Amino acid sequence: MTAPEPSRTYDAVIVGGGHNGLVAAAYLARAGRSVLVLERLDHTGGAAVSTRPFPGVDARLSRYSYLVSLLPRKIVRDLGLDFRLRTRTISSYTPAERDGRPTGLLVGGGERRTREAFARLTGSDREYRAWQRFYDMTGRVARRVFPTLTEPLPTREELRRTVGDEEAWRALFEEPIGIAVEEHFTDDLVRGVVLTDALIGTFADAHDPSLKQNRCFLYHVIGGGTGAWDVPVGGMGALTDALADAARAAGAVIATGHEAIRIATDGRTAEVTHRTADGEGVAAARHVLVNASPQELAALTGDTPPPPAEGAQLKVNMLLERLPRLRDTSVDPREAFAGTFHIAQGYGQLGAAYAQAASGELPAEPPSEIYCHSLTDPTILGPDLAARGYQTLTLFGLHAPARLFARDNDAVREELLKATLARLDAHLAEPLADCLATDAQGRPCLEARSPLDLERDLGLPGGNIFHRELSWPHAQEGTGRWGVETRHAGVLLCGAGAVRGGGVSGVPGHNAAMAVLEAGEG
Repeated sequence: MTAPEPSRTYDAVIVGGGHNGLVAAAYLARAGRSVLVLERLDHTGGAAVSTRPFPGVDARLSRYSYLVSLLPRKIVRDLGLDFRLRTRTISSYTPAERDGRPTGLLVGGGERRTREAFARLTGSDREYRAWQRFYDMTGRVARRVFPTLTEPLPTREELRRTVGDEEAWRALFEEPIGIAVEEHFTDDLVRGVVLTDALIGTFADAHDPSLKQNRCFLYHVIGGGTGAWDVPVGGMGALTDALADAARAAGAVIATGHEAIRIATDGRTAEVTHRTADGEGVAAARHVLVNASPQELAALTGDTPPPPAEGAQLKVNMLLERLPRLRDTSVDPREAFAGTFHIAQGYGQLGAAYAQAASGELPAEPPSEIYCHSLTDPTILGPDLAARGYQTLTLFGLHAPARLFARDNDAVREELLKATLARLDAHLAEPLADCLATDAQGRPCLEARSPLDLERDLGLPGGNIFHRELSWPHAQEGTGRWGVETRHAGVLLCGAGAVRGGGVSGVPGHNAAMAVLEAGEG
């Protein structure tokens, strides 16, 4: 644990050593600013960490965040990060049953295979042609919008002109995404696969008038200008370790085990009171960057907190001795699990699950999606496990709002987990339980986390993985030039709750650093 210098005034104190805070620290330190990072836990990384969750098992899993799309290559280049991504060979597989027989939709492996998969499922080329048209449209938007994320906030009209496509603007920015999905596609399964990107960590219906599902969809299709979601080599912790190394190498001081408890500012300088196992201390700074939620920012500054946030997901990490066989024998499990494996995500199923959860019930058919990272990056497994064919699985359940877990978190989590795995088993030729590895105590290598668990473990408000509802990537009233400003001069929000935050992107960290550098030394 590195301790801050008690009598020193830093150019910037950063509260929170998650990936956004580390991005800001590295940029500012490389620009010659004195930087102190205060991290409550005994390690950096926040939700973007690699850990060995199963005792005695040599497998480093991306325990919370797990895929990368929104991280600009600009940040990797600017900071000289030793960090690599690998592209998944398959985009997705969605099992189904048609006319009493198991089948499914495999997207990826080349245009011919994908076109044939659509025709085999739907009986014609119509849905595949619609798929091409729809994602050509989102691709054009991605190429134009993604570069703006690390620039000063455009106005809504400026962003509209940048998009330069009125049909796309209407579909993504003005009307509920359900309208576009229903206009383009007719097959229920295909509609559901498209809609899922609007529901990751976002509890909404396809036609929610708030358009929060549109904002979620937008962030899931613009990453890198392509919408591709890639696997971090070495797990997500490889990114945050590289960021911490870059920040330290540039001169930043990273103090773990230091919990910020109060920020006092007069508009010119600030003092951050922090607590350790040995007592309290104070760090003075010209700028304070808060890499935490808007709720935590309000608690630190004594402001009125924003409306409560609510997460809506079940996160499950697993280690398998082997991948399970599928009922659909036309697909190799190594391909089916290489991309996103969609479960109970037909369009009608998603609507029913939302309605049931909104009424306070657990969905009868819980929707979820699975990723096997070790197929793309076997380095996360120890040599012995890799040689024996072990694989990791990450499951992300949708439409599981925190409110459902309030009566009994442990009992509801177990009930939902059981129902979710049952939906997966319905598409397998053998029970998943038969494939699970065991840890050193002989227990199945499986851990599940509800939104309330994430709130407890990581400080995510309501377990919301985005800290609050995602924002549009353009200026709104009170957002400031970079989308990181607060009502306190010199205090910036650089976490996922900033405008253009959410996901493992580093964008709020970059933008907060740019705001500090524009402001000069004072």
